[in-house]
Amino acid sequence: MKLFATIITLASIAFFSSCNSNRSDTQQIDIPHFAWMDTVGAQSYPTAERVFVANDFGARGDAVTNCTSAIQKAIDAAVEAGGGRVTFEPGMYLTGSIFVGENVNLEIPRGTTLLGSNDISDYQRIASRIAGIEMTWPAALLNVVGVRNAAISGSGVVDARGRIFWEKYFAMRREYEPKGLRWIVDYDCERPRGILISDSRDVTVSDIVLYRAGFWSLHVLYSQSVTIDNIIIDNNIEMRGPSTDGVDIDSSSSVLVQNCTINCNDDNFCLKAGRDADGLRVNRPCEYVVIRNCTAGKGDGLFTCGSETSGGIRHIVAYGLKARGTNHGLRFKSTCQRGGIIEDIYISDIQMDSVKRPILVDLNWNPAYSTSLLPEGYNRDELPAHWLTMLQEVSQEQGTPKFRDIHFSNISAVGAQKCINAVGIEQSTLDNFTFKNVSLEGREKGKIEFDKDWDDEGLTIMFTNN
Repeated sequence: MKLFATIITLASIAFFSSCNSNRSDTQQIDIPHFAWMDTVGAQSYPTAERVFVANDFGARGDAVTNCTSAIQKAIDAAVEAGGGRVTFEPGMYLTGSIFVGENVNLEIPRGTTLLGSNDISDYQRIASRIAGIEMTWPAALLNVVGVRNAAISGSGVVDARGRIFWEKYFAMRREYEPKGLRWIVDYDCERPRGILISDSRDVTVSDIVLYRAGFWSLHVLYSQSVTIDNIIIDNNIEMRGPSTDGVDIDSSSSVLVQNCTINCNDDNFCLKAGRDADGLRVNRPCEYVVIRNCTAGKGDGLFTCGSETSGGIRHIVAYGLKARGTNHGLRFKSTCQRGGIIEDIYISDIQMDSVKRPILVDLNWNPAYSTSLLPEGYNRDELPAHWLTMLQEVSQEQGTPKFRDIHFSNISAVGAQKCINAVGIEQSTLDNFTFKNVSLEGREKGKIEFDKDWDDEGLTIMFTNN
């Protein structure tokens, strides 16, 4: 295999100045048109005409009154009436977890802000999956769970006010890491997500602004036919919120994400499918997903597959994406405890500026977090159930992930540190990666190891001296 088709050394490059343009030229999209792409996203939208104003049920937009019960009463009234739109008078509404019902559109209009409670007891505990493990966990601030035909819309703001939960996490990291317990911190530190769509179908989230999620921002879990359109997520207000992914699509199918902008402190747009023994037990893929015309600022991955790959990730299309200042661009990560097959992925029309690592494939990602090892001095009979779940052993055969049939086209990156780092392992090569019109400029080329049947004739690496 030719390691790189072309290598060019330049002191400065203006060639990719167009990368900073906000225009996405549809002629740069070089992806086969699959029939399934015509049917991704929500296939229905709640259109009942009745309007339910949360203020009529006792909600007060004074930023201090806890309105959880009042908002839920308005939603429940809409459900009982067969559906409707739940809305608010202008104001700031303090709330814990609320649940959107079937045929309900929870509208957060311009001039309205929902403020997340800082009291974890205001978030109902529910059965869920957190970072690839099924367990009991606090509900999100806004939840669509077990319903069909629902929406969260409007031009208003959801401010989850997650700083108190970020600080709790950092304090626990300082306590756990010296004990060799980095792998369990995220699961012990209960932090509410911003929005959860779980076990649901035909759900739309559109136009809102979401700030400061305590944990993942928008989690699509075990759901089908979901549209995420024209939302803004920013989790770097006050401080950089840890593990505050943007949009996570987790063991779900027929999902459309478009026209979104994300600043966060972890993966921006991310595909997941379960972790280790528990993810292999569930064995539900993430599949038939389109992500298009979106932008990433700060974060750890413009487009990421993993690290939770156990159920497999397949039939994915991403195009018209831009990143500026993101740590990683197109990122694929897993470990030899995860398992799963990651395949049939097409990525096109991608522009990256000052992204440290434009293309990264890592089958040994973050061992301190990814490998669950119980230190001496602990009695297994006294451990919490989720610790025991994490400690279940996975055989090499089950745990070895496979990355294959991944296609890159019409991609440019300027201002990188390391252009490409794609490293398989001896027992799991990276198979059939193709590159067409992919140009990466940076200080180092990086490396490609344990690859098989690559077509990299269309991959160009350019060096800068700064």
